[in-house]
Amino acid sequence: MRRWGPCLAAQRRRLCLAPPPFPRASGGPRPSAVAMATEACPGLEEALRRAVPPLPPYETREKAAAPAGAALEQGGAEFMRFYRGLEAGRPRAELLGRLARDFGVEHGRVAELSARVARLHQQQHPEKRGGDEAGGGLLQAEDRLRHALTPRYRASGSLLQGVLPSHLVAKVFELQLQDLAFQGTEMNGVLKNMLSEWFSTGFLNLERVTWQSPCEILQKISDSEAVHPVRNWVDMKRRVGPYRRCYYFAHCAIPSEPLVILHVALTDEISSSIQGILKEIPSQEVENLNKINTAIFYSISLTQQGLQGVELGTYLIKRVVKELQVEFPQLKVFSTLSPIPGFSKWLVGLLSSQSKEVGRGGPFTESEFREIAEITGNPAVEVLKRLLTNNEWVRSERLVGLLQPPLMRLCAWYLYGEKHRGYALNPVANFHLQNGAVLWRLNWMADTSPRGVAASCGLMANYRYFLEDTAHNSAAYLGAKQIKASEQILGLVSQFQQNSKL
Repeated sequence: MRRWGPCLAAQRRRLCLAPPPFPRASGGPRPSAVAMATEACPGLEEALRRAVPPLPPYETREKAAAPAGAALEQGGAEFMRFYRGLEAGRPRAELLGRLARDFGVEHGRVAELSARVARLHQQQHPEKRGGDEAGGGLLQAEDRLRHALTPRYRASGSLLQGVLPSHLVAKVFELQLQDLAFQGTEMNGVLKNMLSEWFSTGFLNLERVTWQSPCEILQKISDSEAVHPVRNWVDMKRRVGPYRRCYYFAHCAIPSEPLVILHVALTDEISSSIQGILKEIPSQEVENLNKINTAIFYSISLTQQGLQGVELGTYLIKRVVKELQVEFPQLKVFSTLSPIPGFSKWLVGLLSSQSKEVGRGGPFTESEFREIAEITGNPAVEVLKRLLTNNEWVRSERLVGLLQPPLMRLCAWYLYGEKHRGYALNPVANFHLQNGAVLWRLNWMADTSPRGVAASCGLMANYRYFLEDTAHNSAAYLGAKQIKASEQILGLVSQFQQNSKL
């Protein structure tokens, strides 16, 4: 989208400036990241010592004076500056590995204390369990174990608090920790837990975006739109104008940084096409309340990839529902109009498997293959793979009509039947089903943009939120892995099971 002006551009440049990298000695064999860091910044050891103070012994943990907050913040900032000065990739990963290994949990001590807890638990007489005298030793042993399970870098938190003003580099940490030993996995888990604490709902403020919002907020909303890119200023104005709402969560420590953004369309029915939402121009500037009884959540975007895994989207939808109910008491229907990323890729994979395995049944029936071959004049499997890859099929009305039944049933199965560890394979479906929504409807040619056709053959899904049933549906999905679906979806799934042989 077009920028909003030189002042904002200059401000954004200032925000994105990073300290220059530390100089690196030339010649000779390339040193390890830790050795390079020590040579380039002799104060690294001191920075680590200040950023990660030693844990006091268990016996004196409550009496030991806590390090000054300013000193901890300064130490953490020094480490973050040094980290960003290193070359991206292996050098940073090795430095994080050192932090994870040298300042993490002492696993030998944990094993020793775990054995003690197990031994005391076995020694207790069943009839005496729960008594103060009998259980005192066990409770103290468990408390010692909890103390030992706290990594040194977690105890202060200052080292990783640099994540907040540094545009949340936790996702970068995660990617760089993947190749490390189990200490890296441990640090990644600690990071996620810390982010969940820092970004709990008590620290988040709900903000509504209008055309009168600050231009830097509007620019960030535009730049962060990950589902349906904003084309220009007119498009942006329409998305925050009449019959539209846009909300975001901001952390109290960084109020000018939207963290997760939700776009809503106010309609009189459940929308079946994104074109109608994005391109339809309201006939009047003043909203007619008689035409508003449905809220369509058509885009939700996380602006900081480091916050993946923190349930900000779930909290935002719940808060926005309450906000809309206050503004529009007549609202009765809450639904999404959601993309189906990955469907086209999954389907092309099925066709590729079919072409390699002779005699294996396929996603299309023999009659469907024959009709496709008649239209294209080529073997159906290969031509389908090519058409789905380059989107040529949407140019033919005959192919669009012919492909609608098989693609609808295949997509229904993809959302309902394809699983990962028992849950929906599609990430968008999994998100809304976890929230307790119902897989409500599939919509044909709902997104005819090149992006929509390439990702999901133009299909989109409605996930409907029945507010009185969301808690029950969520528990059934998370606990028993049961997907609540409408008759349309179940009927398409039944057609898939009858016609497709995979």
